[in-house]
Amino acid sequence: MTNHEIVKHVDHTLLKAYATWEDIQKLCDEAISFRTASVCVPPCYIKRIHDKYGEKINICTVIGFPLGYSVTEAKIAEAKQAVIDGASELDMVINITDVKNGDYEAVEREIKALKTAVGDKILKVIIETCYLTEEEKTAMCHAVTNAGADYIKTSTGFGTGGATLEDIRLFKKHVGENVKIKAAGGIRTIGDMEAFLNEGCSRIGTSSAISLMNENQAADY
Repeated sequence: MTNHEIVKHVDHTLLKAYATWEDIQKLCDEAISFRTASVCVPPCYIKRIHDKYGEKINICTVIGFPLGYSVTEAKIAEAKQAVIDGASELDMVINITDVKNGDYEAVEREIKALKTAVGDKILKVIIETCYLTEEEKTAMCHAVTNAGADYIKTSTGFGTGGATLEDIRLFKKHVGENVKIKAAGGIRTIGDMEAFLNEGCSRIGTSSAISLMNENQAADY
């Protein structure tokens, strides 16, 4: 797999609390230059990015991030505003407390409510695998599928662990055929990215992709 083929699956990500507008512009310029799938940015920057770059860039943002325990109504409001501001893709964090309390139906209802709110925009559902048992991960595969979301995503990158190939294999066994897979968290080499794509992921969330591509190009000279 070539670097170009890898990077077109990357959500070029910057979600640090102290990200400046200068940082965000650099992220966007890199995404346009390398033709990444999107930029994944804090909600507060969506409108500013859209006003500056327009249709030149695909904007992804996060909802209920990173802990997921906002009430559903707050997540819906956040999602609707993100769409108004110019986001095309939204990565929501599930309410992990509902999972731990065994209320899988509540998680499914919330995902369905968010999908209804964003309509034809892409909804990715972060289940934060590092906090879940295999049984809970399987239940979340079913919840994401039943709720009509577009993607299941492994991690926020802010938890105690990130994506693993084992979790991707589990997802493939239990999600519906219309649900795609995004791996995120701890993916820091070109080899990592290629491995997750080969395992069946359609998207990779990472902040490292472009710097790795630049290093790789420099090494070729």
